[in-house]
Amino acid sequence: MTLDDILASLFPKGHEIRNDKGVLLGSATLRRGDKMLVLGVADRTALGVDEAIRLSGHVLASIGRDSGPILVLVDSDSQRMSKRDELLGLNEFLAHLAKVLIHADMNGRPTIGLLYGHSAAGALLATGLATRVLIGLPGAHPAVMDLPSMAKVTKLSMEALEKKAKSTPVFAPGLSNLVQMGAVHMTWSNDASLADQLEVLLADMPAARDQRDTLGKARGGRLKAADIAERVRDLALQAR
Repeated sequence: MTLDDILASLFPKGHEIRNDKGVLLGSATLRRGDKMLVLGVADRTALGVDEAIRLSGHVLASIGRDSGPILVLVDSDSQRMSKRDELLGLNEFLAHLAKVLIHADMNGRPTIGLLYGHSAAGALLATGLATRVLIGLPGAHPAVMDLPSMAKVTKLSMEALEKKAKSTPVFAPGLSNLVQMGAVHMTWSNDASLADQLEVLLADMPAARDQRDTLGKARGGRLKAADIAERVRDLALQAR
């Protein structure tokens, strides 16, 4: 599905979302009639300082002014790897965007990520993985880190990493692996109305929470995260 197809299926009542050089900003009308703030990255655009601050500003401007959920659409490259962006402190801009989304979610604006294309590394962490739930569409291809980059960081051979990727989702790119790890909450169908699927999800959002660790354990993709998080919580409570 193209971005236009996705938006038409999500918002049959219309939307005011503009694509400005790969940055998506605007709002849309939900089937039930209220508004949803929309932002994101399109056309496999790299997420740099300029893009991150515009996206952050769009969310911050709506806090205290608007209400309703927030949708983050994602089809990006990784973070922009340029000297200019690095010198300006790209890591801080990406962290700011993630914190803005988390702040909105913690203050009555439930956040949903919709991964419909590619995304990787810092761009994925600061957008889709910073929302309360991340939804994947068939054909999406995320990668927290590609195997050649992982080989440079871990000093393991490509052969060793390719072998691990066959049995351990943490080492492998792709939508199915992020689903198994719990990073992707669920995968929607292209054959059904996206508006219908969005309404079902929104109805559950008041009770929903970040379940990435428990989902990862239940799906066999991250076996230790939930137990470690629970142990840390117990120790913190004991130390009070």
